[in-house]
Amino acid sequence: MDAATPDQALCRLDDIPNGGAIAVDAVLRDGEENVIVLRRDDAVRAYLNICPHAGRRLDWAPGRFLIKDNLLICAAHGASFNESDGLCVGGPCRGDHLRAVALRIDDGEVYLEG
Repeated sequence: MDAATPDQALCRLDDIPNGGAIAVDAVLRDGEENVIVLRRDDAVRAYLNICPHAGRRLDWAPGRFLIKDNLLICAAHGASFNESDGLCVGGPCRGDHLRAVALRIDDGEVYLEG
């Protein structure tokens, strides 16, 4: 997992639609990256917005993601990733994982774990 700047706030929990995702820019150890933040009830997960298949972003429009049956679907080539662990379960990069980004939630605010 990528280390981030400590206490870097990404968004508020309420900014993420339940069952949906948003994209935010964050400063990680390797530099600035776009991060997908997914929410299912109080569970929040984050991954780099980079498909392991071709290195493209997963969103079909900036910050807009295809999510169906707990799968995050890459808009470019249809790769399907489990929300829970980022594993590709269908499409051209089956068996690969999205790169996870560690988070913590404090008082309704979502932070990168430093």
